[in-house]
Amino acid sequence: MRERLGGARAPSTVPSPSFAYVAGWVLVMLLVVEAVTGAALAAFYSPSTTDAWASIAYVQDSMPGGWFVRGLHHHGASALVIVSGLHLVQTAIWGSHRKPREVVWWLGIVLLLLVLAFAITGYVLRWDQSGYWANQVEIGIAAGTPVIGGTIKSLAIGGNEYGNLTLTRFYAIHVTLLPAIMVLLVIGHIGIARRIGATPHWKRAAAAVSVPRWPQQSFRNVIAMAIVFAALLAYNLSQHGADLSAPADPTAAFDARPLWYFRWLFALRHLAGSAEQLVAMAVPALLMGYLIALPLLDRNPSPHPRKHVLAFASLVGVLAFIGLLTLMSVMADAGDDAYNDRIRKADKHAQRLRWLASQNGVPATGPQDLLETLPMYRARTLWSQRCAECHDPSSVDRKGPIITVGHGSRANLTAFLKAPSSDEFFGRTKLAKTEEAMKPVELAPAEIGDLVELLYAESGAGDIDKAKVERGKALFGNNCTDCHSLDDGVSGGAGPGLARLKSRDWFTSYIGNPKAAVHMGDKSEMPRFDHELTIVERDLIAEYLVWLRTHSKADLERLGPL
Repeated sequence: MRERLGGARAPSTVPSPSFAYVAGWVLVMLLVVEAVTGAALAAFYSPSTTDAWASIAYVQDSMPGGWFVRGLHHHGASALVIVSGLHLVQTAIWGSHRKPREVVWWLGIVLLLLVLAFAITGYVLRWDQSGYWANQVEIGIAAGTPVIGGTIKSLAIGGNEYGNLTLTRFYAIHVTLLPAIMVLLVIGHIGIARRIGATPHWKRAAAAVSVPRWPQQSFRNVIAMAIVFAALLAYNLSQHGADLSAPADPTAAFDARPLWYFRWLFALRHLAGSAEQLVAMAVPALLMGYLIALPLLDRNPSPHPRKHVLAFASLVGVLAFIGLLTLMSVMADAGDDAYNDRIRKADKHAQRLRWLASQNGVPATGPQDLLETLPMYRARTLWSQRCAECHDPSSVDRKGPIITVGHGSRANLTAFLKAPSSDEFFGRTKLAKTEEAMKPVELAPAEIGDLVELLYAESGAGDIDKAKVERGKALFGNNCTDCHSLDDGVSGGAGPGLARLKSRDWFTSYIGNPKAAVHMGDKSEMPRFDHELTIVERDLIAEYLVWLRTHSKADLERLGPL
């Protein structure tokens, strides 16, 4: 009966025990690793634009052992590609692509394509800058396919632009459709291969005797799987899992690079210049067509490698071509200082956002608002956009008094009373050069201290000396009322009113309209902001300015950059 079925060997035998037969079982082991780690990651993943990056960042940076599981999944995909390539070459050397094993070869090609499809659909699920922009390139290439390109793009992204539907579709393909197809094809591939039997070495091709897989071949399979798995573990530990860049931002430029096994195509597109779209589609199609046609082109029945040197050499040539282009792309990036500087900055930004996510969580509005979790982020942003140019001590175009840490403190007020027209205060304004400019206060140091305590108390500070405040009131009445007033809402005549000076309410009012009579009147060069900033935004800046009064430069630095 077995002869009538084509002389198939029993599935439990091999021509002879050899490590040449272990690649298939190593691939099965890696697929199991991908399935197990993928299932673990799926338990924490949320396929939406507001939650995808956040869930990955949580696994990577907050979940115990999460980085290890994610790294195994990520690097396991690379291991699958490497072992698949080696298996492809090994089967070609042994002539396993020829009749009657051409179906096994073709199924292997389809499985290799599925592995690449897993990589494409999985990379975008990170929803970080790397995955987002790499997928843009991939979908762009597919969209250039004649006739059906538009349909492919529409089906992939689920609309006119990337969004929740894009993630949902790629996630569904990655965790349901592709695994189902993979399982069926692996079963078919192994089943047909076992039915036909393993290809014997050409030196033993004439031998009719086969040996049981157990224990010698099975032992070799286990050794190979253990070695590959140990190498995967070691590499994963050395890399501390997989990378994760900043959250996907369609408005921010990013130097996207595909996964390493697509770098050859990335390099080829650049070499092709204006013909990159055509080359990006034609070359992979030609290479895949060659691999599919190889069993039909190589029909010599002799098992000796010399009879198939053209087929083998062409396959090695294809792989060498791909390897050379990959190396060119990597070396070009390594020698591009501007690119590496941008990558370093992007990495630093990503690390900062990941740290914020681990410390403060990701806002419900999505990771793009992570910076909002920084202390006084909105206030500091408004300050840098609206105020810093004229008031920050580092500004080369400063036009007004310096406002920084210690602003409104006792020391700051003392320095002002002694030299109001100095560079630190009004020295760079037009007012400082006129007769209307405030003159230095000529009082004894103790009296200046009492006057400062009075002004400091107006800010609402809680650490005041009441006795000094009372003495300061008397000094103010005798020396300052010709120009100033401490009555709420009352201007002082020649100078601004000082009621609630440098309090939160005073700052909010002053920012809104410094030209008001109660403030600087027509002497102010500062524009009014009550039309450009809302009351909430002005109050946020005021809160920040009050915070500066009681904090140091070190405290400001600890807030971190914007």
